Amino acid sequence: MGDHRVAVVTGASRGIGRAVATALAGAGHAVVVGYAGNEAAAKEVVDRIAATGGRAVAARADVADENAVAALFDTATEAFGGVDVVVNSAGRMALSPIADLDLADLDALHRTNIRGTFVVAREAARRVRPGGAIVLVSTSILGLQFPGYGAYAASKGAVEAMTLILAREMRGRDITVNTVAPGPTATELFLEGKDEATVEHLAKQPPLERLGTPADIAGVVAFLAGPGGRWVNGQVLRANGGIV
Repeated sequence: MGDHRVAVVTGASRGIGRAVATALAGAGHAVVVGYAGNEAAAKEVVDRIAATGGRAVAARADVADENAVAALFDTATEAFGGVDVVVNSAGRMALSPIADLDLADLDALHRTNIRGTFVVAREAARRVRPGGAIVLVSTSILGLQFPGYGAYAASKGAVEAMTLILAREMRGRDITVNTVAPGPTATELFLEGKDEATVEHLAKQPPLERLGTPADIAGVVAFLAGPGGRWVNGQVLRANGGIV
């Protein structure tokens, strides 16, 4: 399953998506590094993969734009011959009590996290080859239910709601569909706006007494995308060190 597998990873220019792209490349996948706007960061990921003997290309796409996403998959087919693994790591976060939330922020969350996930999943359902895997990304906030995360959690709840349904719709095609729900993970997106005391408090919550790392999450995704994960299907895996 190694050398000829091709992965499309959205949100791959930074954070968890970047770690996923490099992990899949390390497992033998050719990788399309999808990014929203930071071309330089995406190129760094491609160069890093190439430096270790892997194959990768960068492609810009707004995940909520169905034409851009179709073009992203076209890039995978033109560069590497098809698509076997799709990981939708692109996401947006906005924190606010529900009473105070700017509805423009709610619309932006909906567009990226719900519509974007749906558009990528729809294209994946049309294109992924037999033996392939679709991996979506949610959040362990759905279980933790911290104040301030209402809109974000609601958007990711939609992702979890479609997981088993899409897995069942793939019946007969030998394609798995799962969602990974990270807990607090040391990414720029997570750390932004949090003081040291808050970060320290969150790091002490899991029995393992640390924040997750992008590599921790990437390892779970690589498992689901690889031969060892073939019998895991329609599941939401809470990768959070035991915090919930």
